[in-house]
Amino acid sequence: MLRKSLWIGVVTMFLALQTLVGRAWASDLDPLTRTVPANDQGQTLVLSLQQVKQGKRLFNYACAQCHAGGVTKTDPNIGLDPEALSLATPRRDNIQALVNYMENPTTYDGMTSIAELHPSLKSTDIFPKMRNLTQDDLVAIAGHILLQPKVVGEQWGGGKVYR
Repeated sequence: MLRKSLWIGVVTMFLALQTLVGRAWASDLDPLTRTVPANDQGQTLVLSLQQVKQGKRLFNYACAQCHAGGVTKTDPNIGLDPEALSLATPRRDNIQALVNYMENPTTYDGMTSIAELHPSLKSTDIFPKMRNLTQDDLVAIAGHILLQPKVVGEQWGGGKVYR
């Protein structure tokens, strides 16, 4: 009984610490860090602290199973790092382009729809996690993807880490 109580206490402390660290992490991000490309025209968007937290939560809910750490499990050569996103056709290195991709995903060259293979709003019957995502949710997820290289550096997307 004591062992079980001790275990519950440790788990509770761990979860409380995770919550506090998550809140501190988001609030530590200054507006410059939270500024991401909004579209191809060069406009930017400063993500709110709420969007940062929501984007992380939603990415972990809907995307991280296949894109943990920004790596694409089905094709590790194409990650969610800035270079890979900018080399896609069309470019996917801004909020508008990533939201468009989550609505109607295409192959890396942009030639073929992959809505039957990749979760999207177009394929909610196959990927039910996408059913309840709003446009604001997609913006938050896209913001998370674009913010991570600033936060974790080259580790995001499977980039090389030099130490």
